[in-house]
Amino acid sequence: MDPTIDVTQNLDILALVWHASIPVKLVMGLLIAASLASWTIIFGKGRMLDVANRETNEFEERFWSGTDMAALFRDIGNQQGSRTGLESIFEAGFREFARLRSRRQMDSRTMVEGAQRAMRATAGRELDRLDHNLEFLANVGSISPYVGLFGTVWGIMISFQGLANMREATIATVAPGISEALVATAMGLFAAIPAVWAFNRFSTRVERLNTKFDAFQEEFSSILQRQAHIEDNG
Repeated sequence: MDPTIDVTQNLDILALVWHASIPVKLVMGLLIAASLASWTIIFGKGRMLDVANRETNEFEERFWSGTDMAALFRDIGNQQGSRTGLESIFEAGFREFARLRSRRQMDSRTMVEGAQRAMRATAGRELDRLDHNLEFLANVGSISPYVGLFGTVWGIMISFQGLANMREATIATVAPGISEALVATAMGLFAAIPAVWAFNRFSTRVERLNTKFDAFQEEFSSILQRQAHIEDNG
């Protein structure tokens, strides 16, 4: 039987990792850690965005159902726990509008602008919360292939240095070293591909929520402006 075929058939990924040089093992360990961290973020961020999207749709339906804004504000204030998404934006805007309205000397433009500033600040904090850890996914997706390539180059270099001490080099002697070096590249791609996919998907979902936040702020500002104008003329 051809010894080359026998060697390649007996190659085992775990054995290749175990017998790799220390620098290559460090690279593999780093990539495994990055992959585990990425998957933890992916599952957590996916659940967070699902909840945020559902709460946004529910609040929009409730807001546009004709509920009195003052009553809606009181209901949100009576809820336990922190408010997120459109609820928090609405609460911040209406609270600031009501605070400025209580000052009799404030004109309608000042009240609306104050509510808009409060909503923008709250929306910014909400986007920061939704964007949290997406940068890590982007970094893993862009850096992992190069880290894996470094491990591959190092492993191949060690393999060729070992060949220098042999009088006759065959595929059977080269294959294990080259194979263990290529495992590092495979691990780099294994860590990078899910991270890139998740980053692109989550960034798109966050951008869609941001569009909804912006649209709501514009529409709510128009409602507050009409209400303030009515009160001024009243």
